[in-house]
Amino acid sequence: MKHTRGSICGLLAAGLASALGCGGRGEGTELSLAHFLPADHALNDAVFAPFSQRLAELSDDRLTVRQYPSGILNSSPAAQYAMLLNGVADIALVVPAYTPDLFPKTDIIGYPGVCETALECTEALERAWSVLEQEYDATVLAVWSSTPPVLLTRETPVRTLADIRGLKIRVSSRSDIPFIEALGASALMQPVTELHQSLTTGVIDGVAIGPSGIVAFRLHEPADYLTTWLPISGLAFALLMNRDRYEALSPEEQAWIDEAADSALSVAGALAFERIDTEALELARDAGVEIVELAESERLRFERAIASVHEAGLARDVGGMTVGEVVTLLRGH
Repeated sequence: MKHTRGSICGLLAAGLASALGCGGRGEGTELSLAHFLPADHALNDAVFAPFSQRLAELSDDRLTVRQYPSGILNSSPAAQYAMLLNGVADIALVVPAYTPDLFPKTDIIGYPGVCETALECTEALERAWSVLEQEYDATVLAVWSSTPPVLLTRETPVRTLADIRGLKIRVSSRSDIPFIEALGASALMQPVTELHQSLTTGVIDGVAIGPSGIVAFRLHEPADYLTTWLPISGLAFALLMNRDRYEALSPEEQAWIDEAADSALSVAGALAFERIDTEALELARDAGVEIVELAESERLRFERAIASVHEAGLARDVGGMTVGEVVTLLRGH
C-alpha cells in the first residue's frame, strides 16, 4: 500500500497530551491508537497488536503504541476520522463508508459485483489505490475490507425476494441504500453500537452487516434468522495516522512505522474477517438463529431486481470520476 504522509498530536491539554504519549524523545515516544471496537475484537490480534509489537521490536522500544479501544477517546464510529485530524489520537481506525462524502470513491467497494470475499475486496482496494489514496488527508498505514454482508432479521425469515419487501434494514454504507430499496425494503444507516438495541426493540427489522458483526455486537441475541447472501460487496476499513504527527517524527522513526505497516498488514485485516466468519455463523447457529441459504433461482431474482439501479448508478459522479470508472479500477478490468 502506498502511504500518504502524516500528523501531530495537537491535543487539547497538556495532561491529555502526556497521557497519549507525546512526551519527550529521550524517554521514547508513545503513539495513541484509538478505535471503537471491543478490546477483544479479532482485528486486535490480527492488526493492532502485531503493528504495535513490530514497531516496538524495530525501534527497540523507542517508538511504542498504546491502544484506546471501545471508544474511550470518542465512542462515535463516524467521528473517528475527525478525531484523528484534530489530533485527539495519533492513529485511528476509520470506516470510510461512515463519512461517504469524504471518501466517495472508497465507498464504491460495496457496489454489487465488485468482490465476494474480504480478501478479494482488499485486493480490489489495492488495485484502485492510486486513485483512492487521494481521498485521505492522513498517513495510511493499512486498508482492507470486511466480508460482504449477511442479513440478520428478528421476526421475518428472508428466503425469497418477496420476504424482504417492506422490511426496514440497517446498512453499513450509503452506497448500499439504493440496492436494498430496489429489493423493496427501506434502508437506513445507523451506528454499529446501536444495532443490538434497535433490533431488539424493533426499531429496525434487520441488519445487513459482515458476519464479524455478529460476534462483535452480539447480534445473535436479538436475531431469529440469518440469510447468508445479499447483492452487495465489501466494507472498507482504514488504519490511519495523523499526518502532522507522522511528519514530526524523525526519518528513522518514520521508517520504522513504514516497515511495521507494510502491505501484509492490510492482508492480515482481510484474513481476520474471513477467519471470524465461520466462528460467527457457528455462534449464530448455536444460539438458535435459523441459517437461510438462498436458492440460486432466488439470487437471480435479487440480481434482476437491482439491475436497473445498478446500471443507472454507474454514471453517478464520485469526486470527478464516475462510479463505473471506479468499479473498473476495483475489478481490474
